[in-house]
This record gives sequence, structure tokens and C-alpha cells, in this order.
Amino acid sequence: MNTSSMEGRSFLKRYAWLSIVAAVATIGLKLAAWFYTGSVGLLSDALESLVNLVGGIIALAMLEVAARPADKDHAFGHSKAEYFSSGIEGTLILFAALAIAYAAVQRLMHPRSLEQIGLGLLISLIASLINLFVAMVILRAGKKHDSITLRANAHHLLTDVWTSAGVIVGVILVAFTGWHWLDPVVAMLVAINIVWTGAEIVRASVLGLMDISLPPAELQKIDQVLAQHKPSGVQFHALLTRRSGAERFISLHVLVPGGWTVQRGHDLLERIEDEIRAALANATVITHLEAQEDPAAWDG
Repeated sequence: MNTSSMEGRSFLKRYAWLSIVAAVATIGLKLAAWFYTGSVGLLSDALESLVNLVGGIIALAMLEVAARPADKDHAFGHSKAEYFSSGIEGTLILFAALAIAYAAVQRLMHPRSLEQIGLGLLISLIASLINLFVAMVILRAGKKHDSITLRANAHHLLTDVWTSAGVIVGVILVAFTGWHWLDPVVAMLVAINIVWTGAEIVRASVLGLMDISLPPAELQKIDQVLAQHKPSGVQFHALLTRRSGAERFISLHVLVPGGWTVQRGHDLLERIEDEIRAALANATVITHLEAQEDPAAWDG
């Protein structure tokens, strides 16, 4: 058996800090936009940025935990902490949608005119551009470093961008038509839209916590590695895979002719493990050597 451990990932916390700083800045800007205009859409936008702040703080805490090395009580490391972060973030998105919908319904029941629309829209636009830039930076880092926490945080920020875009459109329509009911209606549409993002993030987190197997594309890479050894008479079975955060765990039985020496079998296992780790990043590979002639070798 041979294993590989993940490189230190504490540097990922800098992206969580970036998210937190962006959230604080956009909260201030959007509250100012709401103060000047009185738009419930802009208020709902500010509420979602508040959720972004909470999400960023949670992401920072979970990235800190996930970066800890394996210890006596956590032999496989702490990488699953990332799933808690993304799950909480997805849930926060759903709560933000409910808060936006509630505010929109209240405004439909008690409509009011908007004021200083131009100034409010300018402030909201600046906040949206900040979120868009930060979201793209964090999303790129999440994909590069295979972090579900950063990807969830980036998608959360992108929902904020879409929210802002919808709100801005609603406020502009109100300004041109005088139909004040458009402001809360657009806010309701935005709330419905971001429910989808929140649900998908929660779903991905739940699947990760339930130790779902590696995706088909990664399983195919493992099959390609094993296929290279089958012409020499080597056989495989009991392939098991799972994912924990950015780390992949793979175990399998390798069946060789009983006449092989222990050294020959050991060298083969070392080679197979190295090849799988070369094909898949952050992979911990566990192999078990068995003789093909032993009927018990095919059990399990």
C-alpha cells in the first residue's frame, strides 16, 4: 500500500478573505443605494450581500480546518470540512431568497415611489462590478485548486451579481414606466432564480458527505491505467472510490499469478499506484495483492 497526502492548502484562505472584504464593501454600497432610492429591490440586494459576508466567514473557518494535516483522530485528514462550508453557503442562499421574496411581497402590499434613482443605480452598479471581479477570481482559484468551498462561495457571489442586474433592470423600468409594482416583482423573480443555485450547492455538499464515488471521467482514467497491465496477465477487482473535498481515495485488489515473488508483486503495486496518482491529482491509493489461483481472492 502506498498513499499520498495533499499539499498544504492554507493559502486558499486568502480567497475567503477577499470574499469577506468584498462583502463588507458591497453591503455599505448597496445600503447607501437603498437609502437614497427606497427601492425594495436594492434592499433585497443588500440583504444578499449580508449573507455573502456570513458565507465568506464560514468559508474562511472551514478552509482553516480542511488545511489541517491528518492526525490520530482524523487519519484521512480534515478535507470533508469543505462540504460543511458549501452546504451552509447553499442554505444561506436559500434563506436569502426567502428574505427577498418576503420583502417583495410587503412592498407589493404597500407600494411607494422611488427617489434619486440615478444615484442609487450608480452605487449598485459599482457594487456589482466589485462582486463580479471577486467572484471570477475565486471561481478560477476554486477550479484550479479543486476546492468546493471556493466554488460555492464564487457561485454565491455570482448570484449576487445576477440579483443586482435584475434589481437594476427593475428600477430602470420603474423610472421609465412609473409602474412601481415592477420593483417588487423583479425582486421576486430574482429570488426564484437564486433558489436554483442554492439547491445545487446543497445537493453537491450532501453527495460529498455521503462518499459518492468519483465521476465517470475520473473512473475512466483509472480504467485506462489498469488496462495497460492486463495484457501481462494481471487482473483487478473490488475497485472502490470516494472523494473528500479535493482529495480522492481509491482502493482495489490486484490479482497476479501465484508463482510471482513478493518483490515482483510489490514493484507492480508501486507502479500502479504511481500511475493512478499521476492521472488524478490529490489521490490516495490503497492496493491489495492477491494470487489469482486462490478462490478467496475473488471475494469482496
